[in-house]
Amino acid sequence: VKMLEADLVSKMLRAVLQSHKSGIALPRLQGEYRSLTGDWIPFKQFGYPTLEAYLRSVPAVVRIETSRSGECHCMAQVEKPCNGGQDLLVYPAKRKQLLRSELNAEKVPPSPLPAPKQIPPLKGCPTVMPGDFKEKVEELLVKYSSGLWASALPKAFEDMYKVKLPEDALKNLASLSDVCTIDYISGNPQKAILYAKLPPPTDKILKDAEQAHGDYDAKSVIEQEYLQIEKNITESADTFMETVTIPPLIIPTEASPSVLVVELSNTNEELMEDEMKEYYSKSSKATPVQTVQIGQLLAVNAEEDAWLRAQVCYVDYGFSENVEKSKAYKLNPKFCSLSFQATKCKLAGLEVLSDDPDLVKVVESLTCGKIFAVEILEKADIPLVVLYDTSGEDDININATCLKAKCDKSLEVHLQVDAMYTNVRVTNICSDGTLYCQVPCKGLNKLNDLLHKIEEYFHCKHMTSEYFVSLPFCGKICLFHCKGKWLRVEITNVHSSRALDVQFLDSGTVTSVKVSELREIPPRFLQEMIAVPPQAIKCCLADLPQSIGMWTPDAVLWLRDSVLNCSDCSIKVTKVDETRGMAHIYLFTPKNFPDPHRSINRQITNADLWKHQKDVFLSAISSGASSPNSKSANTSIVGNTGENFRKSLSDILKKSLVDHTSSFSMEELPPPVHLSKPGEHMDVYVPVACHPGYFVVQPWQEIHKLEVLMEEMILYYSVSEERHVAVEKDQVYAAKVENKWYRVLLKGILTNGLVSVYELDYGKHELVNIRKVQPLVDMFRKLPFQAVTAQLAGVKCSQWSEEASMVFRNHVEKKPLVALVQTVIENTNPWDRKVVVYLVDTSLPDTDIWIHDFMSEYLVELSKIN
Repeated sequence: VKMLEADLVSKMLRAVLQSHKSGIALPRLQGEYRSLTGDWIPFKQFGYPTLEAYLRSVPAVVRIETSRSGECHCMAQVEKPCNGGQDLLVYPAKRKQLLRSELNAEKVPPSPLPAPKQIPPLKGCPTVMPGDFKEKVEELLVKYSSGLWASALPKAFEDMYKVKLPEDALKNLASLSDVCTIDYISGNPQKAILYAKLPPPTDKILKDAEQAHGDYDAKSVIEQEYLQIEKNITESADTFMETVTIPPLIIPTEASPSVLVVELSNTNEELMEDEMKEYYSKSSKATPVQTVQIGQLLAVNAEEDAWLRAQVCYVDYGFSENVEKSKAYKLNPKFCSLSFQATKCKLAGLEVLSDDPDLVKVVESLTCGKIFAVEILEKADIPLVVLYDTSGEDDININATCLKAKCDKSLEVHLQVDAMYTNVRVTNICSDGTLYCQVPCKGLNKLNDLLHKIEEYFHCKHMTSEYFVSLPFCGKICLFHCKGKWLRVEITNVHSSRALDVQFLDSGTVTSVKVSELREIPPRFLQEMIAVPPQAIKCCLADLPQSIGMWTPDAVLWLRDSVLNCSDCSIKVTKVDETRGMAHIYLFTPKNFPDPHRSINRQITNADLWKHQKDVFLSAISSGASSPNSKSANTSIVGNTGENFRKSLSDILKKSLVDHTSSFSMEELPPPVHLSKPGEHMDVYVPVACHPGYFVVQPWQEIHKLEVLMEEMILYYSVSEERHVAVEKDQVYAAKVENKWYRVLLKGILTNGLVSVYELDYGKHELVNIRKVQPLVDMFRKLPFQAVTAQLAGVKCSQWSEEASMVFRNHVEKKPLVALVQTVIENTNPWDRKVVVYLVDTSLPDTDIWIHDFMSEYLVELSKIN
């Protein structure tokens, strides 16, 4: 059993890590694991003294990487494909998918909870009689089409029928096998998932009826009735199939569903296929079709002796096929209860090329027979989607990959080793010394010509709303106006409906912009524009001394001052690394070409440039992200690229990055957030809940203002000059956590380059690298800090168990609630204010749930059990 439990933890751990493509910091792993599974990683139970020791014992699941700052990151180990066990489904196919929303609502094994106050407590609650028990379980499971954890069955059963489940029911799950399908995913019966069974075939009903009655006369009556029903169905099959309604396939409600994938089997579709094979292979009642009409529903004998439903084409797999008429049978009505399992979809960004036979071949080679994550952009009869291949270390945007495959190969630049190239323009220099260059070529000439035509087109034609980007998504190519020119950009990350990250395809620069600043490529130029490959060539300086190590800000600044945006540089190629897409070069300014001793490579080795300055860093922004969650090691410095950026790139370069923050009024804090007076109500949102004695609330009416501020911070800090910050404890700053910027209070400074911060608007504690801490400028000091520490009123408990904390957290965290204020405890520091409140869940239509009543009843029941 212990081995099985360890196997389950490994599977869950892999799922958690795969949902964070850039990895999870070791101190945060337990929290992420618990938020997804409801449990801690039980490393001590497995005999390991620390979590890290356990993680290093499962190298097939987790890879631990240590950054230069000494921070440990846990990454999902790439798993070799094996029967698709970790595949991600959005539309039903051969495996069951578990949406996180379903996990939270239905399947995470909850603690034994007392009923809400409107339902009588467990004491004295009647227990269902064994005779009714199975029928009620069968009826209950029909409501849970995605299955129900066995451990959640008692609570769900009692909520629906107001009676207790028999105490030994879960100890003998096998006894329920005649009314449901049981999927054991570990040796622990509590971890089993229960599925409602499909209606059994009518011949099985007859057989069961025979065994139940045993009497020959009764058997004859039933048999006659059965035969008559079969006869009536057969005679009216054609008529019936014209009017039968097949349940629609339910498209996921979330735009980009979060899913946890575990190994499952026995999905409804598989059961139906098995029953169809049994019925049409052995039943004498199966009737070959005599005449076929367009749109008629049939059962067809396909490859490998499989039977599929069809509408003069297959409807469960979506492909078209010509079949012999002898293989087509009338579809029995009993096989119409399951919705057709295939739906058409459109790949976003490829609409203009949909009739291109070459593109169809590319899409087919990349997608057919594989399973993907899907981002649904538009819900329609034919949904508009973006597909992601998540099987590797990085997510691959299938739409963008197909688009890149349509580039004109004759316009690509193929650098040759030992070749010399002149009139090269250095367009971008990254913080790690990586350069992006433009080399004169046929593709660059074609691009410049197209951009000039687009400029003239927009100048002559009034700019209407049709050219504004209304539906941004990762991989979309559009236009951005910068320094009087239109440039090509690819969307790499969508932060919100207003802010997103883009990469300039022809300079390699990455920045954050407003959606309103982007424009669609006019349709008449779209195909030509797509055909031109990106003109930014990724390079690095060859033959630098190994002793140089990490690039310093001085070295990067010197390199920028020397060559950035210089249009007449020259390069000599020494190596082309195809796997990394990187060219190793010698770089020359016009005066020094072609003397290798006077190359940039030699000049930059000056020792003074490589004296590392403590805590001085350059901005490093992920570029080339191919999906909402994927990361890339390629980092770039962002110059000014939008009209809203007031400083030119040359001005920025003239200033030192090291700057004291005297221009910022660090002492000025926003006014405290408004709180209702004692006895008054206020609408709140709970972003963080530890236990009833400590949670965080945000005023609901201010949330929109906070979202706007977060978007503005992303836009500002992604392009602003990075400053050296002499950080101090208990001071307010801006800090980058993952992909967003937050207003934070600095709580502590660690020796390994990390700092501890408290998010002043969300109430979370985080560890971040000191390089990601910047001054909080005045424009972001106007809105009051939104996080207010709170305590639940009406409960008497000085110490909360982990189990009770989890129950509380599941009922309030990340939910909008109504708070009745009992006490407001003021403090000069806004982050030290505290409120004592009653919380009310008003989401149910007929009743309100007072959380303090709920928790009090829970404590009473828990004390009885203990």
